[in-house]
Amino acid sequence: MSATPAKLSPGRRLPCVLMRGGSSRGPFFLASDLPADIQTCDKVLISVMGSSNSLQINGIGGGHPLTSKVAIVSRSDADGVDIDYEFVQVLVESAAVDRKPNCGNMLSGVGPFAIESGLLTATDPETLVRIRNTNTGAVVDVVLQTPGGEVEYEGNAVVDGVPGTAAPIRMLFEDSRGSITGSLLPAGAPVTDLDGVPASLVDGAIPVMILAAKALGLRGDESAEEIDANHALFERVEALRRLAGSRMGLGDVGGQVVPKVALLSRPTRGGTLCVRYLTPDKCHRTLAVTGAVTLVMALFAPGTIANTLVEGLEVIDEVSMEHPEGMFRISVETERAPNGHREIKRLSTIRTARRIFEGSIILPSDVWPSGL
Repeated sequence: MSATPAKLSPGRRLPCVLMRGGSSRGPFFLASDLPADIQTCDKVLISVMGSSNSLQINGIGGGHPLTSKVAIVSRSDADGVDIDYEFVQVLVESAAVDRKPNCGNMLSGVGPFAIESGLLTATDPETLVRIRNTNTGAVVDVVLQTPGGEVEYEGNAVVDGVPGTAAPIRMLFEDSRGSITGSLLPAGAPVTDLDGVPASLVDGAIPVMILAAKALGLRGDESAEEIDANHALFERVEALRRLAGSRMGLGDVGGQVVPKVALLSRPTRGGTLCVRYLTPDKCHRTLAVTGAVTLVMALFAPGTIANTLVEGLEVIDEVSMEHPEGMFRISVETERAPNGHREIKRLSTIRTARRIFEGSIILPSDVWPSGL
C-alpha cells in the first residue's frame, strides 16, 4: 500500500538555479520570476540568502561575500545585445543589498544559464553571447563551449582558487572605463592623498581604491587568513575607503561594497603584480574579474600606483596577478595613442562555471505575500 504524499509546506516557491561562476557562487533567477517591485525583490533576495546572520544559516548563502551573490537574467531588448544581467550583492551580516557593482565571476555563468533557460539558442561548436550588465551598462562578449548546441561544462581549463577543471568560458572586455562614475580617474589625478596615504582612485569595470601594501605596513603577500585577522587594517582601510567614495563622487559608501580595495606590491612568484583584493570587509580568496580588469586599466594609466610598480609595459601582452590562491591572467590588446602611450583596446580572460542545483526556494509567507 503506497503512502499518501505529504502536503507541501506553505510558502511561495521561487524557481532557482544555484551556479558557480568563476570563483563566486550564488542563485540565478529569471527576472520574470522575481517581484517587479524593487523593495519586495530585495526582501526576497535577503530571505533567500539568509542574511543578517554571519552563517546565513536560514538561507542558501555561504556566509561569505563570494557566496552571497545573485544573478538576475532576462532577454535583452537593446540593439546588438542578447542577454541582460543584473548583479545583486547581498550583504552577509546585515539585511541589505547593493545593486551598484558588477560581478564578472558571476557573469561567466550567465550565458550557460540563459541557454538552458531557453532565452537563446546555442550554436555548434561555440556560442557567442553578448551580455549587458544593467548595473553599469557595460557589454561583454562571452564565448561558450556548446558542441552539438548544448552547454559543455566539463573540460580542461583551470581557474586558480576553483577545484578541478572545466570547460573554458572566454570573456572579452572592450571599453569598460568609468563603469559608475563615467571616468577612469574620477578624482582627476593618478594619485590622490587620503589622510596622508597615497591612493589611486580608478573606475574601470568597477570603482577601486588602489593602495600600496607597504603604505599600510604590509608585505603584500600575506595570506587571506592573515589579512582577515587584521582588524586594525580593516578599520583603517574602511576610513580611507569612505574618503575615497567621496572623492570619486559616490557619496557616503558606508554599508556599500564599492569602491572595492586593492592592496598592491611587487610580485614574488613570477607574476606582473601581487594583489590582495578586499570585498571590502573580507580578503578575496582569489580576485574579482571586474577588479582584475580595473587593475589592468590602472596599470596602463601613467602615474598610478599600479603603473609605477611595473616595468616593461611596452612589451607586456599578458598581465599575471598573484592572489592568495594562485594567479589571475588577463590577455591585453593595445593600440598606440597620439601621445605615444599604449592604450588598452581589448582585454580577455578565461573563467569556468558549473550548474550545481536546480529547483525552487521556499519563501516564508510574509516575505512575498500574494498580490504583490
